[in-house]
Amino acid sequence: MSAPDGAAARLRRLLAVLTWLAQVGSAPIADVAARFDVDAPTLVAELELAACCGIPPYTPDQLLEIVVTDSTVTVRPGDQLSRPRRLAADEGFALATSARAVLEVPGTDPDGALARALAKLDRVLGAASVTVELDAPAALEPVRRAAADGSALDIEYHSAGTDRVSTRRIEPWRTFAADGHWYTDAYCHLTGGTRRFRVDRIHSATPAGPATQPVPDPPPGGFPADGAAFVPGPDSRTVALTIGRRALGVLEPVPLPEEPHVEDDVASVKVAVGGDAWLARLLLELGPDLVAVDPPDAAASAGAVVRGVLDRYGPERNDPRGP
Repeated sequence: MSAPDGAAARLRRLLAVLTWLAQVGSAPIADVAARFDVDAPTLVAELELAACCGIPPYTPDQLLEIVVTDSTVTVRPGDQLSRPRRLAADEGFALATSARAVLEVPGTDPDGALARALAKLDRVLGAASVTVELDAPAALEPVRRAAADGSALDIEYHSAGTDRVSTRRIEPWRTFAADGHWYTDAYCHLTGGTRRFRVDRIHSATPAGPATQPVPDPPPGGFPADGAAFVPGPDSRTVALTIGRRALGVLEPVPLPEEPHVEDDVASVKVAVGGDAWLARLLLELGPDLVAVDPPDAAASAGAVVRGVLDRYGPERNDPRGP
């Protein structure tokens, strides 16, 4: 089950599009879509959603005026949104931080109105003396270089799921930041497929010659900016579950490699499992709606985890009648 762009990525892109359109006034839809690397139907849908935004009391005269025709889009922010705002220091700092995030969106004009407004805001806030440090793991540059050059890396990687350090060869092809961390999608020779690695868990990265695997084709509309598309972790294995149809709701928050197959009241689902403890918790949530697990040793491993947890409480606490 592939995931769409994340909400944070869509919001950053929409803010960048609106900022640019407010400056130029009107532009062809095709040009805006190409500038911000998004397909035209998605762009129009997001702009139509933005037309519902404004300031209290959200009457028609307080909303953004966005006019979309068959070929062009026009944005007029309105008098209220065009006037300078009075901001407290914390509001100004939050606005400056958000403006920097918007300026990172591909297609934003680095010398446009937003950049000039940010420079003025920085002077008022004294932001020249403020340093914002982003997470930049030691392995980030080697990984970025390998992705850009089409080369392989020999890495030592700490897996959070197994709490082990492994040595493997990877071929990075995409690097991105999400939720405060850097990630890379790479072909992993140890597992024989594409896996997602958290860069700060790469202990060492040594160049290992040119890559041998082709880079995957991007999905329609391009790869999500925040990595929302699901890619299994480095030590994930696929487990097939047969469950009652009514239990599909339990799997709603779980990213799935492919759509479940549903027939009558039974569903066949594949899940990427990174650790026995996670699988044990999932099987317990499924409860009596779980019909079968393949391979069987996956269920046995999960059962061992559950028994280990129960053993820590002792036989007295396991007795439902109490002490």
